[in-house]
Amino acid sequence: MNDLYVLYRGPLASCNYDCPYCPFAKRVDPPALLRADQADLLRFASWVTETADRRLSILFTPWGEGLTRSWYRETIVRLSHLPHVARVAIQTNLAARVDWLAAADPRVAALWATYHPGQVTASRFLDRCRRLDALGIRYSVGVVGLPAHYDAAVALRAALPPSVYLWINAAEGHLYTPDEEQLWTTLDPLFGDSVRPHPSLGLPCHAGETAISVLGDGTVRRCHFIPTPLGNLYDGSWQSALRPRPCTNTLCDCHIGYVHLKPLGLRDVYADGLLERIPAAFPVRPSLEPTSPS
Repeated sequence: MNDLYVLYRGPLASCNYDCPYCPFAKRVDPPALLRADQADLLRFASWVTETADRRLSILFTPWGEGLTRSWYRETIVRLSHLPHVARVAIQTNLAARVDWLAAADPRVAALWATYHPGQVTASRFLDRCRRLDALGIRYSVGVVGLPAHYDAAVALRAALPPSVYLWINAAEGHLYTPDEEQLWTTLDPLFGDSVRPHPSLGLPCHAGETAISVLGDGTVRRCHFIPTPLGNLYDGSWQSALRPRPCTNTLCDCHIGYVHLKPLGLRDVYADGLLERIPAAFPVRPSLEPTSPS
């Protein structure tokens, strides 16, 4: 069966958090946009249900927080039970309760969770993680690698089970000293993949071949970062456009993009955990002293 990775992003852009490093912090979507987002998602879910000639792996990458909306929760449960869906995951701040995942297939549903210090207490966030553990749901946890977040990230690593991967995203616009990079790499051995943009112009990429990006209206692109459309999901025009091709961007600096660059070999690193950002193997929890980076 052909494998296809699908990154879906509808018009939803509202979020309940107020992170200073996010342009969508505390944004409120009007009711009409929420209705459109729900309709778009249900249409996409119907397409997934009917497209049984491929093995699909789906990652929802909303600009805002999706799990505070019932239609994302219901769609994840629904898609997790389809035999041709290998994975359905979503990026989330984990603010919403997670008990609804008891109705999902834990072999298929997964979460890419981000901890935002200052927006939620560590105890509340860890309570959500413990509930996911009890439900048997796969998840990764990450932190934006700002100096002010370091102590919180160390404490989070110490509190999480060793089996839970903690990733660190390089903060946009922050230049890391060698000492800072080493501190963050001790927490996340794969931090080096995030800390510097990857030269990508002319390099072969799975995007547009075995991975696509889908917008709410069905527009299909190679990835979120190359706007040229390949066609539309709902008229089938995208299928003939799938083929190996080189990247047309000079740099790729976002995980959901560079994870598909063929020379990096990151599909082998993450394997079945590619969409929820869980490496196939990673070191057990290191022993760290909470010494803040300078």
